[in-house]
Parts: sequence; structure tokens; C-alpha cells
Amino acid sequence: MKPQALNIEIYGADIVCASCVNAPSSKDTYEWLQAAIDRKFPANEVTFTYIDIEQPIENEKQQDIANRIAEDEFFYPLVMINEEVIGEGYIQLKPVYAALEKYGYVTEIE
Repeated sequence: MKPQALNIEIYGADIVCASCVNAPSSKDTYEWLQAAIDRKFPANEVTFTYIDIEQPIENEKQQDIANRIAEDEFFYPLVMINEEVIGEGYIQLKPVYAALEKYGYVTEIE
């Protein structure tokens, strides 16, 4: 059984979050996550989307999340998989990998 295609959204801004001292930038986190996930789960379908919270956003759901970040409900970078918050602020791979495995993603090519 092939796992469903997932969309990973990374919300962020050019300026590093004030609460995330010494953390990588949002754009660096996006690029790092994309490379790490593609390496660990090469045979699976993952779409990556970077949403700059300081730019106009046409998608209503994405704009709502950006507003919630601006209102300090979430830290950025914020990582969501299929509308579920997986991590915010200082992102770590273990919870992201666990979320992907929950959706049936495996490291072996079947």
C-alpha cells in the first residue's frame, strides 16, 4: 500500500524569530527539511511549500496561519503536514519523521 501524498508547509520570514536565538532562518529550515526528508523517504510523494508570512498570501487557510503567527500564537518557522502543526521555532527532525511515518511513509523502497 502506497502512502498518501503529503504537503509540508513551512511558514516563516526573512528575519529570524526573536524567541529562536541561534536557530537557522526559516528559509534555511525549509531547504534543510526538504533535503533531509528527500534523503530519508526517497520513494514517497512529498510536496514542500514555503509561505513567507511577510508577503501577501492569497490562500485563505495559509493567511489564517500567518495571522496566528503574527499574533504570537505560534513561533516561526512553523512546520505543518496536512494542516497539522508538527513543529515551531527550533525545528527538529525526529517529530517530523515520526509524523511522516504515521502517514505510512517508510525509508525502504518497496
